[in-house]
Parts: sequence; C-alpha cells; structure tokens
Amino acid sequence: MTLRLFDRMATLVRADAHGMLEALEERSLLLKQHLREAELELIQKRARLDGLNSEDERLTTALERRQEEIAALDEDVVLALDGEKDELARFAIRRLLPKRRELEALTTARGQVREARTRLAAKLDEQEREFEELRERVQARSHEARHPADAAGIPSVSDEEIELELLRRRGSPSGANS
Repeated sequence: MTLRLFDRMATLVRADAHGMLEALEERSLLLKQHLREAELELIQKRARLDGLNSEDERLTTALERRQEEIAALDEDVVLALDGEKDELARFAIRRLLPKRRELEALTTARGQVREARTRLAAKLDEQEREFEELRERVQARSHEARHPADAAGIPSVSDEEIELELLRRRGSPSGANS
C-alpha cells in the first residue's frame, strides 16, 4: 500500500513538473505574441512617419511653386505701375493676393506636418529602444523556458560539449574521462 502511495506521489510530482513547463511555454508564447504585436505597431508608425515625410516634400514643392508665382506677379505689378497701367496692375494684384493667402496656408500646413513628424520620430525612437529591451527579455524568458536548468543556476551544456565528451569516451578503451 505504501508503495502505491509513493508511486502516486511520484506521478503527481511529474505531472506538476510537466504542468509547470507547459505554463512556462504558454507564457513564452504569449510574450512572443505581444512582441509581434509591438513590432507591428512600430511598422505602422514607421509608415506614418514615411507618409509625413512625403507630405512635407509635397508641401515644400507647392510652397516653392507658389513663391515663384508670387515673385512673377510682383514683377508684373511693378512693371504695370512703371508703365502707368493701373488696370494691369489691379489685374496682377487680383491674382497676387490669393496666391499670398495660399502661401500662408501652405506654410502653416507644412509647419504642422513638421511638428507632427518631429513628435512621431521622437516617440518612434523611444518605442524602438523599448522594443529592443522587450525583445531581449522575451528571448531570455524563452531560453529559461527551454532550459530551466540555466534559470536555476545550473550551467548549461552545449551540444558541442556533449559531442566532444562522446568522442572522448568512444576513443578511450576504458570508457572513462581522458
């Protein structure tokens, strides 16, 4: 009867150990899933940053074009006034004033895009550093789950060390360590 009791206890201990390993593996899988989700967030933020960079380039090009148009209209106004052609000057001014308003709107929009880009770039840098730290912790946890002896302070043995020991023992006639 005591033998059965010890057998049952041994079975329970083994089952408990297997359960603990499964729980560690489940946690490891959850950590890896969270890591993938964090990486996807970073990819989305990089895409948004690329979009803001493209928008900044587009606005800069539009600003340069508008400035050229304003300079040309300013020259037309000066030329018309020099030639005492007030009607032509009015015509050029009528076209000039909306271009100046467009220039102001474009300048404001570009400033907002650049501010958003700067904030996003700073946040992305910070989150990329945090992601790398998280990745290292997940890898360490995953390693601990696969090699519980390492976590308990027992030095791990590499596959290469095992192979070398096997070769030593096969090469030795007594089968003992060299």
